Amino acid sequence: MRDLKQGKYAPIYILMGEESFYIDRITDFIAENALTPAERDFNQDIVFGADVKPAQIIDMARQYPMMSQRRVVIVKESQALRGVDVLEPYFLKPAASTVLVFCHKNGTVDRRKKIMTLAQSVGVVFESKKKKPQELPAFITEYLRSKGAAIDPKSAYIIADHIGADLNRLVSELDKLLISLPADNRRVTPEVVEREVGVSKDFNVFELRDAVINKNVFKANQIMKYFDSNPKSGSPYTAIPLLFSYFQNLMLAYYAPNRNNPTALAQFLGLKNSWGVKDYLTGMRNFSGVKTMAIISKFREVDAKSKGLDNSSTSIGDLAKELLFFIMH
Repeated sequence: MRDLKQGKYAPIYILMGEESFYIDRITDFIAENALTPAERDFNQDIVFGADVKPAQIIDMARQYPMMSQRRVVIVKESQALRGVDVLEPYFLKPAASTVLVFCHKNGTVDRRKKIMTLAQSVGVVFESKKKKPQELPAFITEYLRSKGAAIDPKSAYIIADHIGADLNRLVSELDKLLISLPADNRRVTPEVVEREVGVSKDFNVFELRDAVINKNVFKANQIMKYFDSNPKSGSPYTAIPLLFSYFQNLMLAYYAPNRNNPTALAQFLGLKNSWGVKDYLTGMRNFSGVKTMAIISKFREVDAKSKGLDNSSTSIGDLAKELLFFIMH
């Protein structure tokens, strides 16, 4: 994107991967900025892989631009394109005045193919990977920062858990949040999230995690009861990855050379935000190393049962409740 914004266009782009968000962003930028509105009528072709043949793509790419310095040819859903090996001669010597873009979604092109080696040598091959759940809060924070807004870590976690890893939907929700913010206070708080996204600031998986860390049995049970009454608002089962990640790190914290020093512990655990260290200091006070190991073992047991191993009738929700009871007592 930095190169594109500087007007540096490669002759060939292969954009592929499971996450369509970045593929769409790059493609849209090229479509909207490589040519002026007046130039697009004669110099921009947007086709779909299922409706076009490789030979036709080559014909479009080899055409000379009309009253413009370049042409743009975008092949959307190129995963449906058949006979891609026909493109090899063009990839050997692509037209310098054409920007040819392939959008291959829901998967990747076999990198062993010759056209991939050729594309890499003359253009750009970009793989758009799905974000992991633990990466979403940082993505949310950075996206809002780029739009001139801020968000606290708790709110970022709440949104990440509620929306999930669909970045197109996530960005859509974040844009709605941005519109709701007043010009003199561009900060997203749990209150704003509750009002605009519809997630309770008091009854969510982040608050459940906090209750578990602090061994607040009453609050944890309150949140569980809220989930039972409001299944659309959350589920104790959705908290399992968040809780497992915490106890996994807590086990590591016991092996830190200087575990009582917050700065040293944050570095040892690889935490990007120092605010999270207090949770591990609290955890080491509330859970012994032996109990933590037993909890991790319980996670494995619940995970196996949720997949049907040694379990024929217990629901996923009940398994999560069983896990939570084991952790808290």
